[in-house]
Amino acid sequence: MGFQAGLSGLNASAKGLDVIGNNIANANTYGMKASRAEFAELVSSAIGIAGGDNSGIGVSVAAVAQQFSQGTLNITGNNLDVAINGNGFFQLQEADGSAAYTRAGNFKLDKSGNIVTNSGAKVLGYQTNPATGKPLSTNPVPLTLPTSGSIAAKATGDDNTTSPTTYGATAQFNLPNTATAGSPQDATDPLLAQYSTTFNAYDSLGTAIPVTVYFQKASATNTWNVYTKTGSGTISTASTLTFDSTGALTTTPATNGKISIAGPATPTNGANPLTFTLDLAGTTQFASSFATNNVSQTGYADGKLTGVKIGPDGTLTASYSNGTTQSAGQLALASFRNNQGLMQVNGGDWKETFASGPPTQGAPGSGNFGSLQAGALEESNVDLTQELVNMMTAQRSYQANAQTIKTEDQIMNTLVNLR
Repeated sequence: MGFQAGLSGLNASAKGLDVIGNNIANANTYGMKASRAEFAELVSSAIGIAGGDNSGIGVSVAAVAQQFSQGTLNITGNNLDVAINGNGFFQLQEADGSAAYTRAGNFKLDKSGNIVTNSGAKVLGYQTNPATGKPLSTNPVPLTLPTSGSIAAKATGDDNTTSPTTYGATAQFNLPNTATAGSPQDATDPLLAQYSTTFNAYDSLGTAIPVTVYFQKASATNTWNVYTKTGSGTISTASTLTFDSTGALTTTPATNGKISIAGPATPTNGANPLTFTLDLAGTTQFASSFATNNVSQTGYADGKLTGVKIGPDGTLTASYSNGTTQSAGQLALASFRNNQGLMQVNGGDWKETFASGPPTQGAPGSGNFGSLQAGALEESNVDLTQELVNMMTAQRSYQANAQTIKTEDQIMNTLVNLR
């Protein structure tokens, strides 16, 4: 009798409906991947019998396989939302220290500044050089932002460890070559110089120190005198700028255009003495009017974290209230040779298994890893229209298998009632 075949069909159809129902229930779950029930025929076998006499005895659920196709990217505008466009999984560290993986990038900051998922798992990435953004290691660690503290102040100063030397301040001006020596101001008084500009430098405590630069035409051709004043200090002695016939600074001597800036030897606020070089490379002497083309310096006051942006390569750039930005890490991705072998766990995460193989780690956009889209989330790849059609098909299959059992019961009833 075919009771068992019909019963196996009922069980398989019910399992299929469970899978379809789970897909529909998670149609709005970010990073969710749809599943499908895959069925296999059960066939009877007899010892010593060969040929095609074996008959089917029902059906079983061979596997519930996930479909790892790309979901639609939904733009949210949230700075800590990030979607993977392509291959890869975000790497997580669960509360018990175990590794997990997810496609859902709706991240948050906890009270300690850790980047976490809704379930509290920490998001892993690479530590980076704050200035250059280059990774410092290939070992992913939990990413943390300093939300409870501040970025320390940095004094304006030269970096003699780089090649070439990075000077504390740089500026480019245009000095008009139609000015006459000292005219129309007093050539002996730097405070009455023909042209001047002021910018802020910072001491080791983050105090803004105004630095004024005065330009005065010298009597020699293509030559200017430069004076500086730091804070409430005194006017410096003159430095000389020399230009060639094309209006460019000459390179002889090599220090031409390098102006030493110094504050008080003993600052009253307890900061370290302020000393740095003002590099005027790029300053010109053309017939046009005086212009300040660019002024920049390396110092800044302390600042609080105001925001975070995530780049396509996973680099986190932190913005601070003092106007500075620093690299705060880089998100790490993982990929598997057999995604179907991953084990699903609660919260929409996956864990490594023997069937999935070990993860391959890397940065977004490198190798076969997808790039990241900040301010967006990957939606579920569930096709609701297809799932509703599948549900109707599974329902009819369930009804048909129930009818098989009903018919077998009627046949059995006929046999029992034979007289």
